[in-house]
Amino acid sequence: MFEGLSHWAVIWIIAGLAVFVILFLISTMARLYRKAGPHEALIVYGMGGTRVVKGHGTVVLPMVQVCRGLSLELMSFDVAPQQDLYTKQGVAVTVEAVAQIKVKSDEESIRTAAEQFLTKTDQEREGLIRLVMEGHLRGIIGQLTVEEIVKQPEMVSDRMRSTCADDMNKMGLEVISFTIKEVRDKNEYITNMGRPDVARIKRDADVAAAEADRDTAIKRALAQRESAVARAQADQERVQAETASLAKQAEAQRDLEVKKAQYLEVTKRQQAQADKAYDIQTNIMQQTVVAEQVKVQQVEKEQQVKVQEAEINRREKELIATVLKQAEIERQRIETLAEAEKSRLMAEAEGHASSIRQQGEAEAEIIFKKGEAEAKAMNVKAEAFQEYNQAAVIDKLLTGLPEVVRALAAPLANVDKITIVSTGNGDAAGLNKITGDITKMAAQVPTLFETLSGMQIGDLLGKVRQIGDKAPKSGDSPKK
Repeated sequence: MFEGLSHWAVIWIIAGLAVFVILFLISTMARLYRKAGPHEALIVYGMGGTRVVKGHGTVVLPMVQVCRGLSLELMSFDVAPQQDLYTKQGVAVTVEAVAQIKVKSDEESIRTAAEQFLTKTDQEREGLIRLVMEGHLRGIIGQLTVEEIVKQPEMVSDRMRSTCADDMNKMGLEVISFTIKEVRDKNEYITNMGRPDVARIKRDADVAAAEADRDTAIKRALAQRESAVARAQADQERVQAETASLAKQAEAQRDLEVKKAQYLEVTKRQQAQADKAYDIQTNIMQQTVVAEQVKVQQVEKEQQVKVQEAEINRREKELIATVLKQAEIERQRIETLAEAEKSRLMAEAEGHASSIRQQGEAEAEIIFKKGEAEAKAMNVKAEAFQEYNQAAVIDKLLTGLPEVVRALAAPLANVDKITIVSTGNGDAAGLNKITGDITKMAAQVPTLFETLSGMQIGDLLGKVRQIGDKAPKSGDSPKK
């Protein structure tokens, strides 16, 4: 098998195989070795019977032995019966408590608990324990009054632990603690139970408060009286002191005013003398200043006159050098241009004079003939208007008749709808009333024309016939 290999190679292979075998054995032993923590106990059963392992390890042979763990930890759950519990007095109450239970640490109790709960879940185990404790709680509550349950919850806890101890021992368990969380009833018995004590305490507190208020009021009144007496005495002494002080102040004020008046008199006299001397000196100095100012002004005016004269001379020379000379040159240039333009215009005028004269005479002749023709036409028209004056008036009036009637009927054209209410009064009702009114309005038109023309319609028509007889016939020449 190892032919062809060196001696060292064979050694290394054998060593490797040995190490592999050793590691395999160690891992196998590790899987077979089970350890129990401080919070649990291992129950090993099978070949060799049942044994309890706690706080150390053991080898569990596969296929011939089985190992299960049993928790030794504290179990906490609520004990709250769904039905009401009746006390010694017959009062229905609801009690809610919390229980802490665990498996005992001795081997016999562990074996007992393993027999009872090893194959059950935590919920099933807690359900069994809760049923036992609720039954004991119901019996204990029935032996006590509501006052004892409410005021002495420790007594209820002690009775529960002592009562449940035998049953718990039979299951390998022990009750660590049992605490009542809440006790309540539906009839408010517990609420009313404390009202007498509350009323008594409140009464005692009210009495104590009233007595304290009384004592306080008495002491306050005494203190106020003493304070008022002391205040009155202090006020009297203060008034006396103020009166004396005011008298002394008045005397001091009087002496002060007298001294002020004397001092003011002396001061005013000295001030008047000083003011008079000051005014005199001021007037003298003012006169000197005015005289000096007059001299200064005279000198300034003389200098200003000299400056103005020099400026006038400068301006005069400047005007002579600039404006007058330039104006003279411009004047001469303009006169030269005017003479030249005059000669040109005279030459042009002489050249066009003859043609203009002829054209003007022809235009004048045309205008004269045109005016003569228009004058003759106006005469003819005037004669026609004179002869046909009445006819023209009648013509205007007659041709304006439709317009007048149309104006009278115009308001009716703006009416969108007319509602006629007939009362049955013959022909004067309904639509006949509207047409009759329009006819009456039209019949008043001739009267209007007679008023405007000043003549009767018959006379106007007669004059029309006369004018027609006098009118020139076709073919007759007009008057000249």
